[in-house]
Amino acid sequence: MPHRALVNRELSWLEFNARVLDEARDPTVPLLERLKFLAIFSSNLDEFFLVRVAGLHRQVDAGVSVPGADGMAPAQVLAALSKRAHELVAEQHRLMLRELLPAMAKERVHLRRAGQWTRDQERFLRKWFQESALPVITPIAIDPGHPFPHVANRTLCLVLELEPHDEEDDLAPVDFCVLHIPAAVLPRFLRLPCRTGEVHVALLEDAIRLNLDVLFRNAKVLSAGAIRVTRDAELDYDEDRADDLLRTVESAVRARRLGGAVRLQHEPGVSPEFLPRLVSELELGSGDIYEAEGFTAFADLFQLYALVDRPDLKFIPHVPARHPRLARGRDIFRVIDRGDVLVHHPYESFDDVVRFIETAAHDADVLAIKMTLYRMTPQSRIAQALLVAAQNGKEVVALVELRARFNEESNIAWARRLEDAGAHVVYGVTGLKTHAKAALVVRRTRTGLRRYVHLGTGNYNEANAALYGDYSLFTSREAVGEDVTWLFNLLTGYARPPAFTELVLAPMHLRDRMAELIRREAKHARAKKAARVVVKVNALVDPTLIEELYKASRAGVTVDIIVRGTCCLRPGMKGLSENIHAIRIVDRFLEHARVFRFENAGQPEYYLSSADWMQRNLDGRIEIAFPVHEPKLCREIDAFLELQLSDNVKATRILPSGGQERVATEGKAVRSQERLRLRR
Repeated sequence: MPHRALVNRELSWLEFNARVLDEARDPTVPLLERLKFLAIFSSNLDEFFLVRVAGLHRQVDAGVSVPGADGMAPAQVLAALSKRAHELVAEQHRLMLRELLPAMAKERVHLRRAGQWTRDQERFLRKWFQESALPVITPIAIDPGHPFPHVANRTLCLVLELEPHDEEDDLAPVDFCVLHIPAAVLPRFLRLPCRTGEVHVALLEDAIRLNLDVLFRNAKVLSAGAIRVTRDAELDYDEDRADDLLRTVESAVRARRLGGAVRLQHEPGVSPEFLPRLVSELELGSGDIYEAEGFTAFADLFQLYALVDRPDLKFIPHVPARHPRLARGRDIFRVIDRGDVLVHHPYESFDDVVRFIETAAHDADVLAIKMTLYRMTPQSRIAQALLVAAQNGKEVVALVELRARFNEESNIAWARRLEDAGAHVVYGVTGLKTHAKAALVVRRTRTGLRRYVHLGTGNYNEANAALYGDYSLFTSREAVGEDVTWLFNLLTGYARPPAFTELVLAPMHLRDRMAELIRREAKHARAKKAARVVVKVNALVDPTLIEELYKASRAGVTVDIIVRGTCCLRPGMKGLSENIHAIRIVDRFLEHARVFRFENAGQPEYYLSSADWMQRNLDGRIEIAFPVHEPKLCREIDAFLELQLSDNVKATRILPSGGQERVATEGKAVRSQERLRLRR
């Protein structure tokens, strides 16, 4: 496959994040939700630098110059990323300062900067500093007796340039000082006293700047600019040599805080004399420097969104519906016995998944519960239910993925608690992350043991489930139960099943099975039979499957793709992908479900999956895809896919260049997420 057939993965991801930024630009989105989309854009970009850009820096430092499948070498990718990221960050600042803050002021929500405070507000900030900030901030001098300080990952700091009042004073401060601001214990936005009906807030760094005379009574502060450093967050450990994976990952998480710098954000107020020294100490290039136009760390806007209690400036609260069959049936196991149940989150409640595990934990007839756990909240009700089940004497097996990025600490804490309660806690297959979402409940019935299964496209995470679009399938089909039993035997003891009849696993068979199904569609197309493939994923990167889709397109197969994030495939390219149409939907809920439909000459087959079509998922993780059989549930999936493909409000069409354009709203407006939300 020629290089021109693939879009660079990182550049495609930036276009996805540009689409997120577009929601902050959209005047039809409620004002505070636009602010929240700025925070989401920034949070996404943080993780992108922590992981993807950091990985490219590692390759460049190691001297890797071989082009990837898209024809770009790591240094070329870094240069292109820097250019595009700077453009997007400049637009982020413009939106914040020129559009959103003035619009908020019209709604009587004011961000007050230095020089804009009333006397009462200034007195409030003086008092607040003495009581709340002074005890926890830490100024670190930079002189021969103090080595250049370590600037922690994503920590807001002030760089101070000082001029002593009395140079003969032995304790006079030095020229430069770095003031660490502990954002973990101090709020980024401070609510100020103001007139009733208004909201006034001040930035944490502005409040501290106001009070620098309290810290430095014997010096004049010449400048005080904020900086923020982003560091490589990849865990560095040798799993093959790790005797205790839990302790090894725990140590690696601590070491992550010391990773190499990959980005510096700074205010214009940072001393021009100090900035080059800082860049040199961090070993950064000019393309890694991002000057903030009066505001940095936009991810903290989540705090401002929560602080301002203005329901009229936010989305109408969404209350998930109970699935009608599960709502009517008190006995969840009896409901599942009567037929498979498909639940669509967040439109339908994730509480039914929680109830499934909680009911099993207390049911005297339940003998065993086995689950994969990838991302857990610190207050996870599901993990708590497993604790109860273990304490109730049930066989509890929890496969806890310790390497779920940025959830390691929460997962480690739950692993220890589950072990203490008597659960069997395992960490999966060496060298492979376990990303599959599966739960197995073994229950005693009048006719013998029966297996009840939950399979999902998303994590067992109550917080995510309120925001992520995902599917849950409950079933008691014997073939599925047998496959899931063997799945856990494989994960806990490397026991090999004779064969899987329902589940399709990565890295063993998933890519091959998907490729086989695509090739079958191409065969049908050549035979003039009905042929179509619909793929809904978060990311489409894998060159093998992309090439199969190109071949199918050239054979006459209609290919419809709904991809949230990265799309390395070039749709609509003459002679390559003329029959491929791809869209991206960004709205209030995060599109997360992986759904595959194959027309099969008028006898369509449907699969749901935990896996995106990426090499890391197909080669480096335990993933599953599972079929949906019941005709009614297949019709539900069909209706969902067609609704999303007809979206002309929140959909963008992905272009052959890798860019995107808004789908024109012609005829009746179709906003797929809102229709799904109101339909329940």
